[in-house]
Amino acid sequence: MLSTMTATSVDASSHYKLSALGERVLGGGQITRAEAQWLFNLETSADILDLLSWANRIREHFKGNKIHLCSIVNAKAGACSENCSFCAQSSHYQTGSPKYGFVDPEPVSEAADEANLNNVTAVGLVAAWKGLNEGPMLDEVCDRIRELKAGGKTRPDASLGIIKKQEVANRLKEAGLECYGHNLESSRRFFPQTCTTHTFDDRLETIGYLKKAGIKICSGGIIGMGETREDRCDLAFELKAIGANVVPVNILNPIPGTPFEKLAPLPVMEILKTIACFRFILPRQEIMIAGGRTVNLRDAQSMIFMAGASALMVGNYLTTLNQPVEKDLQMLKDLGLDPNWDSHDFSDQEEAGCGCGEKSCEADAVNSM
Repeated sequence: MLSTMTATSVDASSHYKLSALGERVLGGGQITRAEAQWLFNLETSADILDLLSWANRIREHFKGNKIHLCSIVNAKAGACSENCSFCAQSSHYQTGSPKYGFVDPEPVSEAADEANLNNVTAVGLVAAWKGLNEGPMLDEVCDRIRELKAGGKTRPDASLGIIKKQEVANRLKEAGLECYGHNLESSRRFFPQTCTTHTFDDRLETIGYLKKAGIKICSGGIIGMGETREDRCDLAFELKAIGANVVPVNILNPIPGTPFEKLAPLPVMEILKTIACFRFILPRQEIMIAGGRTVNLRDAQSMIFMAGASALMVGNYLTTLNQPVEKDLQMLKDLGLDPNWDSHDFSDQEEAGCGCGEKSCEADAVNSM
């Protein structure tokens, strides 16, 4: 094939392969682990932009123009016992991060009011500790969740660390919790490079308790921690296996004082390519761009939606600043995207059949309902 701009021969084989994979996903099928790794390894700007174009088609097909907005409240800050290498709130590192106990009702109510004003779907309570056990603190957490639920303004979410008993997850569900944030962070192989005070299996066990209680799962990871593309691919398939409903993609913002403070940032096109690959692997999930967005993507932030993102963390992060919510809302408006997201039950993620994309399989599944 000849380029229209020069007489130089252009290899179009990647374009045809991308088109075949994109059409398969649009038709309800899935890509294999090997095919996904091929996507992660695309190098040229032409191929990456082609990938983004298909990821955008997949997002529009499954999610329309709706964008799920989420915000968080740092409900208990600092002095965390865990040694997560990326985290400013770990007691193992000197970062100057704020420290305070579990918040009173007023800040949570104020966050819910602000979220409602800005069409934010969910407000998540996030606590810097190892995990949540039965006792007075669980009672207090459940009180905050009930207050959020009773307000009726936003969906009450939470990210409260490791859970070791089914009873704890059941209590959270009874209090009105709808979605729990618990990132896998990276692949099983790379996880020990990020934390040694708990394990990858501890996180999977927590997710198991939550799912058994009927709580939806918000789980993703952080890219740019020194992991390989293979690690990112493995993470995406692990998230597919656990049935995550919301998949946050955080981009490392190195914090002085943490072990990852001197890591070099990922190139912008590598970040966008990763988001697009996640969309191919997780076509029906809410792929949410969260921490590190502004510092890593800068003027390319609006391209996350072309790359397949369908959700956005707005407002400030746990220990770092985000851009003003008003700026994010204007960005969505300029792109013709709608933050009035109403699928609180995640029903748009349900699929007929086994996911193979065969019409006969999907018809059998529908007829058996």
